[in-house]
Amino acid sequence: MHDERVATPASQYKIRIKGQLGDTALSAFPTMVPELKAGETVLTGCLEDRSAVFGVLAQIEALGLELLELRHVPARPKSPGSDDDRSPDRV
Repeated sequence: MHDERVATPASQYKIRIKGQLGDTALSAFPTMVPELKAGETVLTGCLEDRSAVFGVLAQIEALGLELLELRHVPARPKSPGSDDDRSPDRV
């Protein structure tokens, strides 16, 4: 049988976690770029597929962290002068 799955490009995600993660906890997310702000850690980066997304979620749970938000940031070119500020997809 022929496998008809199509490879999908990696997608950008933003993940908000309650609390400011230290270096040890951040090392669990090597492909994500951390930003610490106002009692939260925001991890941003590309995840290859749904399996990678669920892997990050499993890591958050395993570390006992509180997930505040997981946001898929769609890659769409902005046209000059565009005021398109629609909310990206959220999970």
